[in-house]
Amino acid sequence: MKLVFMALLTGAITGSIFSYLKLPLPAPPTLAGIAGIIGLFLGFKGTEYLIQILTKIAK
Repeated sequence: MKLVFMALLTGAITGSIFSYLKLPLPAPPTLAGIAGIIGLFLGFKGTEYLIQILTKIAK
């Protein structure tokens, strides 16, 4: 949980800096973009999990 809080705090600070410097966000500002990022993460983790399962079965 500490890691999640630190990531959220880092993101908030980074977002504040980008806003203050009037720079574009380094992430998609729409719900569809955020859903894409979540999908990317779930696909990555799902594939890691599947590889672990298939590796155990193959042994």
